[in-house]
Amino acid sequence: MSTQIKYAYKRHNTWVYRRTYPVHLQEILGSSLKRSLHTAEAKVAAKRVTELNTTFAAIVQEAEVKLAEGVKSGELAQIAVAVPRYQRARLLGEQQLQEVAAVYLAEASDRLRPGSYKSVRFALELLTSHAGSHKLSALGDTLGKEVLGYIARLSPNIRKYGPAQGASLAELAMLSEDYEDLSLTAQTQRRIWRQQQQFLDWCVSAGHLETNPWEGLVVKDRPGVRPHKVLRDAQVSLLLNAKDRVLHSALLFCLLTGMRSGEACGLLADDISTKGNLGRFVQIRPNAVRLLKSKAAERELPLHPILEQVLDSTLPKGGRLFPNLTVDRVVKRYAYLRRQHPDLHGTVFHSTRKWFITQCERTGVPEHFTASLVGHQSARSENKLTYGLYSAGISDTQKRAIIDQVRLPQDVVL
Repeated sequence: MSTQIKYAYKRHNTWVYRRTYPVHLQEILGSSLKRSLHTAEAKVAAKRVTELNTTFAAIVQEAEVKLAEGVKSGELAQIAVAVPRYQRARLLGEQQLQEVAAVYLAEASDRLRPGSYKSVRFALELLTSHAGSHKLSALGDTLGKEVLGYIARLSPNIRKYGPAQGASLAELAMLSEDYEDLSLTAQTQRRIWRQQQQFLDWCVSAGHLETNPWEGLVVKDRPGVRPHKVLRDAQVSLLLNAKDRVLHSALLFCLLTGMRSGEACGLLADDISTKGNLGRFVQIRPNAVRLLKSKAAERELPLHPILEQVLDSTLPKGGRLFPNLTVDRVVKRYAYLRRQHPDLHGTVFHSTRKWFITQCERTGVPEHFTASLVGHQSARSENKLTYGLYSAGISDTQKRAIIDQVRLPQDVVL
């Protein structure tokens, strides 16, 4: 005897739900609510019918309210009830990598900052360009080693070349060897591989995979950090005496406070306050223009007397202090200055922050004092307990004394 379920029937080995709306509501709602239950199992179908019956009752109830409010027959009415949709069960790992990656990136775009999301998207684009059509269950060691090998052959600048646009990971690796005798540093390779691993770990947590198939694979080369150079005094003089129309004031701010470029770009006139005989202070905090790198980056520090003069004579009295600056523009403008002045080779805008920290060290400022000023997580004791949890930090007077010790090179003409 065949199984029977009220409001459902079996067609082509799949249960289908169908329930007719009351006659007086049919001109608003249509004749019936009909949905495929996407299952051949009677017990599963019966459970889904119960869910749809609840939805059906809610739709009818709201339609009655709409009718009472004067919605005429034939007029469109918004019924705010979500109808469940069901999908067929799929074997674990049967989905294609590119399908799951699209879902992961959509989720990542909501939780990550734009810069971080761009980095993750690049790593996933490399992966899907090579293995996007593979099922998740097919991601074995052999394919993982292949992806790792191609990443190791990539050039840092390969995406800037025309033929590289739209190229796959394998094609990018070959183009890299044709165009440049240069490959990604081990540190960059590890970052890309880590982001791809994080995606696979997410697949496990989301139920698409049982385990991460590439968990045991690592970048073999040891990461070697290649920090950008600290600005020498002669280079600071060169930068400031150039009086660049775009960067001059921002350069002064970052050289004399140790701010990051993003922190300077987001400064508002409201962030400046006066504290009696201690002079003016600037508060670095999240705002509508930019967020901060970490919790430690939120801080208050005194302005150097030179910066107080710049505030009075050059910068706006309201709104953003640098309304035309973004981090992108700062980076590109500094690159322009570097081309104009070959003596700046090897430095970046962030080198201004390194110069400030160097001046603090050379004037005998304790490291944890400097950490408070530049927004680093302070390692003020070996176990990070006594000062890290119990201290309120250095005083405004101490901060003022440190800032006032910083001196620009003597040959700078302001």
